[in-house]
Amino acid sequence: MSGVVLSGNLIQIALFWELTSLFSFLLIGYWHHRMDARRGARMALTVTGAGGLALLSGVLLLGHIAGSYQLDAILDAGERIRAHRLYTPMLLLVLLGALTKSAQFPFHFWLPHAMAAPTPVSAYLHSATMVKAGVFLLARLWPALAGSESWFWIVASTGLLTLLLGAFLAMFQTDLKGLLAYSTISHLGLITLLLGLGSELAAVAAVFHIMNHATFKASLFMAVGIIDHETGTRDLRRLSGLWQAMPITGTLAFVASAAMAGVPLLNGFLSKEMFFAETVHLSRNPTLDIGLPVVATLAGVFAVVYSLRFAVGVFLGPPARDLPLTPHEPSRWMRAPVEVLVLVCLLVGVLPQWAIGAALELAARPVVGGAMPAYSLAIWHGINKPLLMSLIALVGGVAMFLWGRQRLAAGDLRLLALPRRLDGQRLFQRLLLGLDRASRGLLRRLSTPRLQPQLLVVVLAAIVLGAAALWPTGISWGERERVPGSAAFALLWVLGGLAALGTAHQAKFHRLAALIMLGAVGLVVSLSFVWLSAPDLALTQLTVEVVTTILFLLGLRWLPKRMPQPGQRLHPRVRARRLRDLLVAGVAGTGMAALAYAMMTRPAPQSIAPFFIDRALPEGGGNNVVNVMLVDFRAFDTLGEITVLGIVALTVYALLRRFRPPREMATLPPQQRAIASDLVSDLINPRTAQDTALGYMLVPAVLVRLLLPVAAVIAMHLFMRGHNQPGGGFVAGLVVAIAFIAQYIVAGTLWVEAHLQLKVIRWIALGLLLAALTGLGSLPLGFPLLTTHTAHLHLPLLGDVHLPSALFFDLGVFAVVVGATLLILTALAHQSVRAYRQAPETMATDAPAHRLPEVG
Repeated sequence: MSGVVLSGNLIQIALFWELTSLFSFLLIGYWHHRMDARRGARMALTVTGAGGLALLSGVLLLGHIAGSYQLDAILDAGERIRAHRLYTPMLLLVLLGALTKSAQFPFHFWLPHAMAAPTPVSAYLHSATMVKAGVFLLARLWPALAGSESWFWIVASTGLLTLLLGAFLAMFQTDLKGLLAYSTISHLGLITLLLGLGSELAAVAAVFHIMNHATFKASLFMAVGIIDHETGTRDLRRLSGLWQAMPITGTLAFVASAAMAGVPLLNGFLSKEMFFAETVHLSRNPTLDIGLPVVATLAGVFAVVYSLRFAVGVFLGPPARDLPLTPHEPSRWMRAPVEVLVLVCLLVGVLPQWAIGAALELAARPVVGGAMPAYSLAIWHGINKPLLMSLIALVGGVAMFLWGRQRLAAGDLRLLALPRRLDGQRLFQRLLLGLDRASRGLLRRLSTPRLQPQLLVVVLAAIVLGAAALWPTGISWGERERVPGSAAFALLWVLGGLAALGTAHQAKFHRLAALIMLGAVGLVVSLSFVWLSAPDLALTQLTVEVVTTILFLLGLRWLPKRMPQPGQRLHPRVRARRLRDLLVAGVAGTGMAALAYAMMTRPAPQSIAPFFIDRALPEGGGNNVVNVMLVDFRAFDTLGEITVLGIVALTVYALLRRFRPPREMATLPPQQRAIASDLVSDLINPRTAQDTALGYMLVPAVLVRLLLPVAAVIAMHLFMRGHNQPGGGFVAGLVVAIAFIAQYIVAGTLWVEAHLQLKVIRWIALGLLLAALTGLGSLPLGFPLLTTHTAHLHLPLLGDVHLPSALFFDLGVFAVVVGATLLILTALAHQSVRAYRQAPETMATDAPAHRLPEVG
């Protein structure tokens, strides 16, 4: 809350705003063993968190309109903001955030259920501070946003409804904290209504009531805490006659309740008088000029009723029986905060100018945003309409309290029918139930376990949105100079297109053939990058294509077997669906190609390419612009990306380390068995038919082992040259990972891990640590994070060597790529050596076909 109040930047305010919602959630759920605490915490977080997202959107719009996110610049741009075409949507979003936080109708229901929090939390957060954040934001932005018709009707009407509804519901509460919660809602509505009226004097009255409400409401919440602590209950139906056992606490509670009701000579009376005066002096239209004072007086009557219910119902009458605890006065230190706050209520009520005049002017001046209006804090202003409204509210409230008490005592429960229908929890639960049903219905229509319908929805949505954007203007090509065409390049892409079509055609029944053709498509893309003078992209695409192919090969094992049935004809619906998919894919692909061509044929007026080309060597220490961008100019992005890559690899490993394949997939293929049951084998070894054959891929294994040092040399070459020529840590890491994966393919998972001891998780940790330390190394020298320094050395035999610090950052990228790639692929490969799960009683008699120790 201090951050919200003291921040001079809207983005900071939005950040602290969300933090208050989060911490409030934790405090409301403090007694997490109670259902009401968990429900109240979820409700508060849902409402205020959603409002915080709306506020963030509104803040971004407001900063866009004003040209700055600094509060002083925004407050000075009020006229420009209100005249902007985005003023109304911005205002709605900002108000949505403020009104949800301050529990305004129709978002008022979360606050009573937040009273499940401990009483000090309710006294501090939910009466004096956090719920005031919404009205504080309205007051803070009042100079910039107030003064329009939209502001008046939205803010004033919301405040008026909340004022009346909160006061009405407070009269029927049986829990003391619930009563105070609804009264807080009502008073927050009063403040919102004052801010919505738009006059400077109403803004001053709103600030005055914020201060007064904080004092008397916090004291009442603390009094409730004392009552609960000394009696063991907060139920109004069980409490009565506590004055005899707790006279000092009763006196304090009576004074605070009187301040809440607006009794003269107390602080609540002064700010409520100013409120009544503003409703009387409003000049809008005849209906509103008459109706607003009437509704305000009626809300005042309700306030007197619930204040009397609190004071008279708890402390007067016959002594209560069967209380959980014997009531008595609390310790002096427990009562001291209530005494201090009640004393403030008395001082402000009797000596307002002396007690609060200077503080009020200091707080109200930034809200008004200019010269302060003329106002008086005198106790007596003569007999006038606001005084008559206060007298009517006091007399009418006492009469309604006595009448309602007699009706309820006589057993007439019709008075409770409407409050029960307006119960916020029921409305919230119905809303959540409706959202759940709507979501389930939408999920049934748009989502299935099959991937094809989901992809269809995504692609159709992309087509519709793209067509809607291009419909008014159409699509046209730019005037940028074209690259000369070539028959060889065209033939290359024809072959790539045929391979793509072949992949789609063979994907169902001939997956290996489809995978081979998919690799051909990737090869065509790599060659295209070479043709277009992008060697770094070509190297990266080629190595990624190899890793992806291996990943698909590992995944093929777990796909269900599908065999084509000779002579089987396709059902007409299947044929129609495939024709539809072909058309949709063709339209989407053609549209994307057309958009890409249209963008690439347009000149880039403000290209950032010259910036990096000019600074790559002098500031980054390298000629390879792509690599220098990754490890220097955009090194922070790269650090985040390798961090995410490491997290993804660890997540895949964690998900698969306890996985067990189904029994039907635990057997080895015939080619790997020592003695094949359905083949004639010439392998000679004493192992059983269920074990892997020793040396069944002897020649490839030897060749691949010889490939390992060659791949290491190539990777080192690519790594060392990467700062000046095509290469780098990412490509070098993939080359090393491919060499290791090849060992797994031909020699088996267990053999490789028994002989090489790769410890791939340590590779990830070492890479992240090395990259982070390289970035932090520039800070002690007084340079920003991840600043590159180049050392120029003269070494024997090697001559002049230029060693940039980004080399060590790139080494961290190399280590993370090696570790993450191997961890993901080997986690999948381990599934082939896992035993399936079986019941303990069957383990001795029904052994699996192939059971090996768990690895990984």
